[in-house]
Amino acid sequence: MSVTDLARTVRLSVSACHRRVKDLESSGAIRGYHAEISPEALGLTFEALVMVTMGRTDQATVAAFEKAVAAEPSVISAERLFGETDFILRTLSRDLAGYQELYDTVLGTLPGVERLTSTMVMKRLDTGAPGPRL
Repeated sequence: MSVTDLARTVRLSVSACHRRVKDLESSGAIRGYHAEISPEALGLTFEALVMVTMGRTDQATVAAFEKAVAAEPSVISAERLFGETDFILRTLSRDLAGYQELYDTVLGTLPGVERLTSTMVMKRLDTGAPGPRL
């Protein structure tokens, strides 16, 4: 949305609106802007959630795991959890064979991993929240 349209929507002058947006960006409240890309348009039609149980959770191992996950483009989101599962990863692949390759060559070799449990996403519901960022 342009600043002009935003200003009209929130009933501010364009200059006041622009100043407030810049203040929000400077403060870190607005962390950035992105384009929402359709995974299907890129041929990425297989989505899996991977629950990761770590064998070791010392600081160095967890840091190495997180760095490796952040560097893997097929992992589109990752969260560290409390409980039996240590991490949950959302992955995109072209198909089941592509996921198997990711599982065997990348996910299974991540630092500190003891066990991986995968489940396939049947359908993504439109909740109004942004989709995966690629």
